[in-house]
Order: sequence, then structure tokens, then C-alpha cells
Amino acid sequence: MPDRVPMSDELRDVLGAPAGAVPLESSPRSRVWRVGLRDGGRVIVKQISDGGDAAADADARYAREAAALRLAARAPRPGVAPALLATDPPNRVLVLEYVDDLGPAGDWLPGYAESLARLHALTGPADAGILPAWSGPTARDAASFLAFARALDVPVPREVPDELGSLLDRSDPTPHHALLHGDPCPGNDLHTASGVRFIDFEQAALGNGLVELAYLRIGFPTCWCAMSVGPAPLAEAEDVYRSTWRTLTGTDVPGDLADACAGWLIRGDALVERAHRESVDHLARVPVADFAWGDVLARERLVHRLGAVAELTRDHEHLRALGRLCSALATRMLHRWSGLRPLPAHDTRPR
Repeated sequence: MPDRVPMSDELRDVLGAPAGAVPLESSPRSRVWRVGLRDGGRVIVKQISDGGDAAADADARYAREAAALRLAARAPRPGVAPALLATDPPNRVLVLEYVDDLGPAGDWLPGYAESLARLHALTGPADAGILPAWSGPTARDAASFLAFARALDVPVPREVPDELGSLLDRSDPTPHHALLHGDPCPGNDLHTASGVRFIDFEQAALGNGLVELAYLRIGFPTCWCAMSVGPAPLAEAEDVYRSTWRTLTGTDVPGDLADACAGWLIRGDALVERAHRESVDHLARVPVADFAWGDVLARERLVHRLGAVAELTRDHEHLRALGRLCSALATRMLHRWSGLRPLPAHDTRPR
């Protein structure tokens, strides 16, 4: 593809002629520029590309991002996403407000959690159908997790299959309509003087906000830069999220955080980047050979998630046996592969 900024005549009529453009780092599925305008302003131009996917997939990602940005615009100041200034659907182009990213400073988690809750609280039942419903774990994921335990010769408590079946029922997104980012990872959050704003809504959906609050415990499962959060900052961030949600909605956060974390645990696709998902059983690969995503190994991600779920479900009404299995699996993995490292701490996140 050429590197020329895809500014159609219609966009030029709305925004004016560009005075210069700088390509920015982006995923293989998009092309992004910081564009200067002749009036001295700056905007971000993003074009959704095929990236090896079918054109229909690219069209769907474009539609998701545009719809999510329009929903995010409901937030009172400070915003939770850059403003959507113009669109060019035939060319899958979005023109966004330029936001000056100051980078995370100090403990960035409380601000992140507050903006995440503000994003989630923007939508409700009347918005059903504007975005796809979140896709939760499946029966295939549950079966793969049980097969993983057998591959490591760890006995599965007899209650676990039924617990997983009930977990899948409780993970149904139908009753929930929070505006989910879809990939709220470090790098998709801009830290501004007025708070955190999220970008890259190509996987946005409607569902239960706890599936994204769970990122803090489970190690950011859709992110190349997996990380761990210590007990004190974790408790503070979760309290900020829940209190912000309660202030905005007048209700407590619905659902069960343990369910959300267990759902991420059993999903093998949460061990690999998006391009490799829905291809093979990635949990089945783990006992045979380790593999990396970013700087973190799949086994290291999995041990962290097992420990998080074991701790959260120790006295859980519906997942107590799963918790025991998780504890045994983590112990077996650490014994078999003694060189596994803990996930990097959240205060060493890439910048």
C-alpha cells in the first residue's frame, strides 16, 4: 500500500488540507498518521486495513470502532476516548482528535480503573445491537482446560466439569450492556492531564465490565505485555472501579469477578496474539513446547492465571473445586518447569 495519507476530497472539505503527516506505530491491521492541518491543528488519521484478513473482517472492525467511538462520546468531560471528527467508510478511514499522551507516571492504575469504569457505564439495555455482544468462553474451552490437566497428570476433582458448565452459563453476556473496549491494554491507554483515554476500539463489544476489570488480576490476557499487580495497588484499583461505577449508575457492579477471571483462564486463545487465535488448541500446545508472545512465555502467563484463580476461588460458592485444581496445576507446572519467571510488575510496564 502507498504511504500517502488517505484523505478524500470529502474529508478535506471538512478538515482542510493536510500540511504534513507522520506515520505512527500501529498493528498490522491498521495504518495511522499524525496529520498537521494548515490552520495549525493536528488530527489522527487511522485507516483499517485487511492485515491478511478477509475484507469483511476489516469492514466489521471499522464499523465496531466507529460505533464504539460514537458511544464513548457520551462521556462528560474529561472524555474516555478521542473525539471522532470525521469518517470515510468506503476507505475505512477514521479522523480522530489528537490527544497529547504524557505517558503513565507514578501509579497509573487508579486513573486507568476510573476511566475503564466510566467507559463501561456509558451504555445500557437500550444500546443492544449497536455493537456485537462480547464472546465468552465456550464448552470447547472448558474441555481443552480439562484435557490440559490430564496432560499434566493432575487429578481433576469430580465437581470441576459441572462447575465449568455452570461458569459458562453465568458468562452469558446477554444480561449485560457495558461498553467494553475489547483490548484495554497498556499502549491502548493515553495518559493525559485530565485522565486516561482509550484508543483502538476495533474489538469493542457490549457485555459485563468485569471481564475487563479482570485484566488486573489475570495479567492483561489480550496483551503482549502481560504484567502482574501487587495486592495493595490491585485492591485500590478495584475499589476505584467499583466506586466509580456506583457513583455513575447508582448500583453495584453486577456479576462475579471470580467468574470473569476463570473465564480468561480456560481460554487458550488468550495465550496468543490475535492473528493466531481461533486456529489451534493453544492450551494443548503448552505441555509439549513453550511459546512466547512479547517477552512473556505462555507457561508463565498460565501459571500466573492459575494462581490468581486459585486465590480468588479458595472459598467460592461455585468454583471451589476449580480453585483446588488450579492450585495443583500451578504447583505441577512450577515443579516441572522450574525456570518459569513471574510476570513483570505493573510499575515496569513498557512505555
